[in-house]
Amino acid sequence: MASLPLRAKIPPLTNYTVLIAFVALIVFFSISAEGFLSLQNFINLTVNKVVLLAIIALGMTIVIASGGIDLSVGVSVDMSSMVFIMLLAAGFSGVLGIAGGLSAALCVGLLNAALINRLNINPFLATLGILFIGQSTQQLASRGGQPIYLTRAEFAPTFEAISRTDLLGIPTPVVVLMACAFAVYLALHHGAFGRYVRALGAQPGVAWYSGVRVPVQLSIVYVASAFLSGIAGILLSATVKSYVPLSGNAYLLDAIGATFIGTALSTDRRPSVLGTLLGVFLLAVTRNGLLLIGWNFFWQQVGIGVLVFLVLALSFGLNRRRE
Repeated sequence: MASLPLRAKIPPLTNYTVLIAFVALIVFFSISAEGFLSLQNFINLTVNKVVLLAIIALGMTIVIASGGIDLSVGVSVDMSSMVFIMLLAAGFSGVLGIAGGLSAALCVGLLNAALINRLNINPFLATLGILFIGQSTQQLASRGGQPIYLTRAEFAPTFEAISRTDLLGIPTPVVVLMACAFAVYLALHHGAFGRYVRALGAQPGVAWYSGVRVPVQLSIVYVASAFLSGIAGILLSATVKSYVPLSGNAYLLDAIGATFIGTALSTDRRPSVLGTLLGVFLLAVTRNGLLLIGWNFFWQQVGIGVLVFLVLALSFGLNRRRE
């Protein structure tokens, strides 16, 4: 009987690098960080650290799967937050505020799509330009970067409905995340759109000659990313009851990092919804655990950087050795 190829004999441990790291961190912080395993800490971790980053990272997952990058996700978050708060401050209803905020985020996505498809600008440069323009726009609209706070009592129902209510005991922001994750999972892994996106990411030239309408698909990719970031912007504003200029930029690098960490879960090293969510939880657990241990913000950044490097280096290094 013929022997199996060497590749088939070696267990694909590289696919479990992120999961092993996640479990190891849970065990470590459970021992070293008091209160880490408490239910309240888990709820705070999920609602305050995971939800917004995960929604933004889902959009980044679609973009990176297509072979691109979106450096303007923070702008989409901020523009959505700014328009939402400004409309509420002007006396408009919560529904109109949400619609206006999401529309502002969609404009960012459409602008990215126009630069990439019409002017053939590299996605990195196009979204970087929108990042700079978006930052300047926010500073001009907010009088040099002044936060906009809302304290009027009539705004309370809007904020409470978004950030404080729950469905079957699950907080509304978590429900929104679950809905977004399910929608992206169906689109990316069980539909024609997902096949087109993966084709663009793997072999864009072949995808073009195969009849894929590349400009249309790329437009959907960047609009979807902006829309998801816009949802995160609404949730952010409803949580803090204000708009803080440039606050969305804090999620950019973590969204990219979580997406690339998640690629270690797949054999072809492509982004996936499950991998991205696990990457988000890995980063959130690390930040939370280091905070409970007593590390300050700057050392937390060092810890996150080392973690991302080790996970990706180990995963891709072992994969090359296995091949």
